[in-house]
Amino acid sequence: MLSNLAVRDIETLVHPYTNLATHREVGPLVLESGKGVYVYDTAGKEYIEGMAGLWCTSLGYSNQELIETATEQMKKLPFTHIFGGRSHDPAIELAEKLKEIAPVPISKVFYGASGSDANDTQVKIVWYMNNALGRPQKKKIISRLKGYHGVTVASASLTGLPNNHIDFDLPLPGIMHTSCPHHYRFAEPGESEQDFSSRLAAELEDMILREGPDTVAAFIAEPVMGAGGAILPPDGYFEKINAILAKYDILFISDEVITGFGRTGNMFGTTTYGMKADTISLAKQITSAYFPLSAVMLSEQVYEVLVDQSRKIGVFGHGNTYAGHPVGCAIAVKTLEIYQREKIVDHVRKVSPTFVKRLEKLGEHPLVGEARGVGLIGGVELVKDKQTKAPFEAKKGVGAKSVVFAQEEGLITRAMGDRVAFCPPLIITEAEIEEMFDRYERALNKTLDWAKAQGLLAA
Repeated sequence: MLSNLAVRDIETLVHPYTNLATHREVGPLVLESGKGVYVYDTAGKEYIEGMAGLWCTSLGYSNQELIETATEQMKKLPFTHIFGGRSHDPAIELAEKLKEIAPVPISKVFYGASGSDANDTQVKIVWYMNNALGRPQKKKIISRLKGYHGVTVASASLTGLPNNHIDFDLPLPGIMHTSCPHHYRFAEPGESEQDFSSRLAAELEDMILREGPDTVAAFIAEPVMGAGGAILPPDGYFEKINAILAKYDILFISDEVITGFGRTGNMFGTTTYGMKADTISLAKQITSAYFPLSAVMLSEQVYEVLVDQSRKIGVFGHGNTYAGHPVGCAIAVKTLEIYQREKIVDHVRKVSPTFVKRLEKLGEHPLVGEARGVGLIGGVELVKDKQTKAPFEAKKGVGAKSVVFAQEEGLITRAMGDRVAFCPPLIITEAEIEEMFDRYERALNKTLDWAKAQGLLAA
């Protein structure tokens, strides 16, 4: 029997990334409150938020400093924009702090409201810049299969997931996808991670040469692939990619929307994996998700082109109403202060061994083919046969079923096909990590019993 709230939800909302037909039958999980790494539904049931919301609530729930910062800023200046040369102190201070901690030399910051619009901005700047430089043919952008970069028309085109393209008439022309760097699933038999990385770098170079280096403008990548399945890059991957991009004068865009601000055990995943980025997209943990805010960090080389073209045209004709919102910027400044004061990166490094050990232990389970993580992000891949890596039929929804069982056990996580991700708030303790994986192990055992009953396992 669905609650009154659930019925009201069904009759009023269209939910993102949801089977809308199934939703009408089962209804929503309605959450009411949160504290630390826990959230509570309307019946008072406790859940460990094993995904930090959507990879974003880094400081957990009900952080009073962030609440007070938002309240004070709303009292002082609840809104102003930064169009036409206007500004305000929080936007300036945040940009200064971002430049100080950036993993590569950064000149300027451009604000938005989401990771999607940050990557949409990246596309527009790439096109704008090459027009300004007299290279109108140098416009193609290479992303990766299973990469995730957002849902606007341009950023969804960058995303390399079929469901973001089917019947949306995407991707746009000129946006291409090279191979997914998932060693477990796509390496040849006996191929080492280094050899796999070399092969993928060669494939990228072949694509560039086939298209024509003078037509390829940029390459975009997440340090760790998030919505594609919490996939870590193989050894040597970005080192080899860096060399190819430099060889053909191709801009490197690092999408740090998920990995920025401590998630991988460094302040940025760009540092963790040695990515030589020219521009960087930020969002999510920049405010611990307490306010929608994104930022694109630009090199001096890119910024100078924007200035010159603005001088020529008379304006830099891009931006949105909420860019540099004073409340969001104030919260972000406070969030960065907390990260530094509480030494959040050190904390991640301290608890990460427990996280990774418990995650990798899941690899012993009969349903788990791969279990890998770094910092406080990782995932498992559920398979029909551990020896052959044979997957389940996608329509059987085994990963999704394990998430349902996890919810029964008081854990919120996320299935992307039959890959299940873990990305808890960065403040999580070792004891809470242990409890999180205890709950998922019970869910996996329930999934195994269910799969056996359904006749889904290899004979």
